[in-house]
This record gives sequence, structure tokens and C-alpha cells, in this order.
Amino acid sequence: MTTSEPNAKSNRLVLSPQEPLVAGGRAEELERRIQEVFKSGYEHVVIDLRGVPNADSTGVRALVRGHTSAQRLNRRFTLVSPNLPVRELLELSLLTNVLEIVDSLVEAKTQAIPWDRVWSGLAVAFVGLALVGVGVTWPDLGLEGVSPGEGSFPGQAPAGSATNVLAHPLFELGKLIAAAIVGMLVTVVHRQYRTERTANPGLDQAQVLLCIAGALMMIIIGNSVARAFGIAGAASIIRFRTPVEDARDITILFILMGLGMAAGLGALAVAGMGTLFLCAMIPILNLFSSERPRTMMVEIISEDRHFPTAHVHQVFAVNGILFEPREVSQGDEATAKYLTTLKPTDSLEDLSVQLLGDGKKGIKNVSWSPPKRG
Repeated sequence: MTTSEPNAKSNRLVLSPQEPLVAGGRAEELERRIQEVFKSGYEHVVIDLRGVPNADSTGVRALVRGHTSAQRLNRRFTLVSPNLPVRELLELSLLTNVLEIVDSLVEAKTQAIPWDRVWSGLAVAFVGLALVGVGVTWPDLGLEGVSPGEGSFPGQAPAGSATNVLAHPLFELGKLIAAAIVGMLVTVVHRQYRTERTANPGLDQAQVLLCIAGALMMIIIGNSVARAFGIAGAASIIRFRTPVEDARDITILFILMGLGMAAGLGALAVAGMGTLFLCAMIPILNLFSSERPRTMMVEIISEDRHFPTAHVHQVFAVNGILFEPREVSQGDEATAKYLTTLKPTDSLEDLSVQLLGDGKKGIKNVSWSPPKRG
């Protein structure tokens, strides 16, 4: 396998295997080399496949693991010019639309344009500026005929006013639509910079619905103190049982509630400026954030009653893994569970292979899972 000199400016490394990527051959070596390169900090790994005559499932696994590692670390993994047998194998595995495959090294070294982020940025700018424009052009939109009176909240209609917050249902529907669009745009931007964690469709939908809920509450409350206390009382009986693992997600939820309330109140300029500011702050803050370690629960089952504690602890120590024993049970075979803290570049498959030790260390099975949260 040949390796090109790294490009210091682009932080890119090119690997050029020249033999079949098959089991017992170069496939395992390529898989190990790809993981080492990512651990060393390279942002872009290019696999030049022009010298590879064929491959099997082990070779495909090496390429897939390189792709998944790049996705987990928010980096780039590119395959260059696979020949017909290798390309057919990737097509049979339905991977040609998953892996980044290009026809030349020049194309691979071209900086990829993140079109998803470009389009989402343009959408945020268009919607945000449109809301600001509407709010500036019609500053009293939705608040006509409203003036503060004695004993009322600011913005509350005086006694005897004929103002009815539901008098224009299409206008109220427009507020809900604006809140939904704001919620979806913020959720899309937030999800694009949440690559170190698994996707959470439930949280994404909750963010959009919470923004809509904020707008709906302001529409219902209007200028009524009684309605405000009634909704507050109803909300107090709601309990969310699903834990939120990241403080950023909780903060985004609160901000989206505020943006939805602004839209429901008719303060579209505030909603628009808030959307623009929030969507700009998410990538800016991401620049200053370091990669978070992962917390995983590992269950290790030995082949007999004797658990190889020394071997397991040695593997953890060599890889710099913080661990805490959580549960040990002993029967015909011993089982131990550890709570571990891993670096983002640590590969669970590599760690499992080290723990199994080619079947010579007395370990029968290794399984990883996210820790349960109460």
C-alpha cells in the first residue's frame, strides 16, 4: 500500500492500495490504516482504488467503516475510481449512493461544497429577512386598536374594546405557519451541527411543535389574564419523561418557544431577527466547541467462570479509556458491565477485537450500548 505525502494546507492524506482487498490480505490492513489516519487528526482521507483489481465483503467493510468514522467525526472520506469489479460489488451492496465516489484524484482534492448547509443558510436568510420586512413595514400588525388601560397588561385592549384575537382566523393561521417555518429552519441548522450524536427524530419534531405551541398559546391568550393563568395551570400538569442528554438541546427548546411566542404575538420582526441571530450563532459556537467524549456501557461475557479482569483493564489502559465497573455476575460464565468514557476517534469494533484477543483471552462476547438515563 502506498501513501502520498499529506497536504499540510488541506490536512488530507491519500492511501493507494495496490492489491486485492480481500479477507486475509490487504483488507484488514487498509481498515486498520484508515482508523489510524483518522485518529491522527486528518480531516480528509482519500482511498485511490485504481490499483485494486477486486475486493470481497471484508474489503467493503473496511470502506464502510472508513465512511462511518468520517461521518461520526464530521470529516470527509472519498473513494477514487474503483474499477468495474469493485464498483459492481459496491452497487450490489447499495453503497454507491452512500459513499463519496469520484473519478480522479483532482476531483477528490477539490473542496466539496456543503450544499445542504448552503441551501439551509439561504432559506434562513430569506425567511428571516422576509419576517423582518413584514414587521418593519407593518409594525402594528395584529395589534391594531390596542392600547394599554388601567389595570391591564401592556398591550391589553381596554374595557369595552371589540377587539377579538380570533376575528381573523387566516391571519392567526399565518402566525402558526410562520412559527412552524421558523421551528423547522432552526431544527435543520441545529441538526447539521449535531453530528457527534445519533439522530433524534423525536427531538427534532418536538422543537418544531414547541415553536408552534408558543405561537398558539399567545394567540389563545391574547389580552386575557384569565386565559394566561388557565394555560399556565394546564401546562403545570404536563411532565416530560424523555431525558434530554445535551444542555444545548434544552436551550434551543426554550429559544424556539420564545420565537414561537413572538410569532403568535404578531411581532414578526422580532421572530425574524431572532431566527437569523440563532441560526448564525449555532455554527459560530460550533467553531469554539471541542469534540465531546462518548459515554458507553460495555458488557463483556467470559467463556467460563473466571473473568479475565487483568486483560480487560489492560486494554482500557492502553487505549486511554476511563472506566467504572457497574455490575458483575457469575454463573457458568462470568459477565461484567463497565461504564466507559471514549474519545470520539475510538472505534468500538477495534476495541472489541482487542478485548476478544483472537479468542485467546477467555472472552466470549463484547457488546456496546448507550447508558440508560433515568
